[in-house]
Amino acid sequence: MLNKTRIKVRGYHLDLFQHVNNARYLEFIEEGRWAFFDEFFDQEDWMQQDFVWPVVNININFKSEANFGDLLEVQTRYTKIGNRSITMKQTIINVKNNDLVVEADVTYVCFSKAAKAAIPFPDDLREKVQQSITSNI
Repeated sequence: MLNKTRIKVRGYHLDLFQHVNNARYLEFIEEGRWAFFDEFFDQEDWMQQDFVWPVVNININFKSEANFGDLLEVQTRYTKIGNRSITMKQTIINVKNNDLVVEADVTYVCFSKAAKAAIPFPDDLREKVQQSITSNI
């Protein structure tokens, strides 16, 4: 599964150099992840579960700049699942010229609110994620 979310660059996204501030890209990829989750999970069931998904690592590479008025597409997909962690690949493409703006790998864990610890993925979720990864290949 690949989710595509579009974001228009607004004035408040810009820094003193008049291009998108690097910190804003973290917000853009977070918006992409939430859009992915909206599509991937049943929202009521997901929010009622004992587990949550804290981000434990973000590796982000800035490839080109984005400017006021640009339309950006955040592409989000699962790429790897471990016993307790999962990694997503996220890319931001400038729709106007098809330039790669950002690529990021985001890793988070399956965390039990009750146990206050990382837990192994439930089998049904692991299978669903694995199917999503396989469909991306």
